[in-house]
Amino acid sequence: MSEPLYDITVTDRKSFIKFLELLHQDYLTNESEWKNNTLDRFLEALPAYAKAIQAVYDNTNQDINADIPSWKVFADILRGTKIYE
Repeated sequence: MSEPLYDITVTDRKSFIKFLELLHQDYLTNESEWKNNTLDRFLEALPAYAKAIQAVYDNTNQDINADIPSWKVFADILRGTKIYE
């Protein structure tokens, strides 16, 4: 089964906007799967996941430097915050 939120490749502003639309749709459809399903919890988890994102990249053998801003890094942080504890 394809999961659009995880299948999209974010490379530029246009694909980031599409990602944000998919993120919103995912929340509306799968709210019970979101660990951080309130604005308060999401905003609390956001900086924590932003701090952890480099370890995620390293542990999944992705050659990405999270200190270099990109549309992909921004999307990955938002996507990860959905389930970050």
